[in-house]
Amino acid sequence: MTQRRGSSFFKYILTSLITSVGVCVILLALASGYLTRDGNNTEAPQTEITEDMPRPQQISLEEQAESSTVAAVAKSASSGVVGISVLKVGGDSIFDSNVSEKWGVGSGVIVSRDGYILTNHHVAGGKNKRIIVSLSDGRNVDGVTKWSDPVLDLAVVKIEAEGLTTIPFGDATKLQVGETAIAIGNPLGLQFQRTVTSGIISALNRTIKIETDEGVNYMEDLIQTDASINPGNSGGPLLNSKGEVVGINTIKVTSAEAIGFAIPINVAIPIINRFVEKGEFIEPYMGVFAYDKEVIPYLNQDLKLDKGIYVVNVDENGPAHKSGIRKGCIIIQVDGIDMHTMLQLRTHIYSKNPGDVINVTHISQETGEAMTVPIRLSAKERDGLITR
Repeated sequence: MTQRRGSSFFKYILTSLITSVGVCVILLALASGYLTRDGNNTEAPQTEITEDMPRPQQISLEEQAESSTVAAVAKSASSGVVGISVLKVGGDSIFDSNVSEKWGVGSGVIVSRDGYILTNHHVAGGKNKRIIVSLSDGRNVDGVTKWSDPVLDLAVVKIEAEGLTTIPFGDATKLQVGETAIAIGNPLGLQFQRTVTSGIISALNRTIKIETDEGVNYMEDLIQTDASINPGNSGGPLLNSKGEVVGINTIKVTSAEAIGFAIPINVAIPIINRFVEKGEFIEPYMGVFAYDKEVIPYLNQDLKLDKGIYVVNVDENGPAHKSGIRKGCIIIQVDGIDMHTMLQLRTHIYSKNPGDVINVTHISQETGEAMTVPIRLSAKERDGLITR
């Protein structure tokens, strides 16, 4: 009997002790702020963000706008880009049974609804046995090269088709470094047709040294871009944010990443206009070749050129030679327009017709004096044939 009372008393004391400890813990928690004492207090606990912690990825308004621009340009321009497959032949004649044959693939831009296509000379120029143009609607149409130039690295191909989608021309002289650049083409072959890449205009008026059918040449006044350009992109368009063609992609630096070049579209516009209006382009010919001040250091370290273009070659049977232009002369103006590059001179001449007279202001190599002479342009001949 005594043992039971003692046991009950001990349990009572233990229960009271446990209850007291629990109350103390609750009071301590309330005093320390670990429990919410007010049901209206909904403030979330604050966490300190450190540099090592991952942050949510954010897309700026500028990036969103650029992405939207590229998508809009790709949608509007892709159908105006074609694939060009060319069966090239080696040897002296395409009729030689021993010549080697090899298919090459490039890109092109539809520049008229009736089938004129602008591309590179190294895509569609030279000796070709067959040209097949692949359109966005799945058709494959045979084409013919109507004109090409190895120095400019441009060519015009014609297919028999109507109602084609064209891409409008822009003005390469208004480009600014840093603005959006979009390239469309067929990198690495037709299995990647109309691939779209984007970047910026990295630089303007670039000069690069290349090998052509006519020997070493310097391509000048090129547009540099970091939009990805790969084999097969050649001949495709470089577009601005308005979806206008500002250049024809031509070459990339293989020893570096994201350095590609395009030929300014301006030099091709008068050529295309002639084909569209007359169905042919009889190339007006002045008979000189000149370099600008960016190229001169490659040729002669001692020669300084502040303005104009330096004449390095004159056709002795050409119009310029007959009017007194000689190697070493510096052409500073044509028809009152300042000349800064050979590409600019070509653009002006291509807007003329054979038989037209231009007035050329140059600094004479012999006297060092500036003089203006008239030159009557002739029709350029290639391999004994007038270009058409």
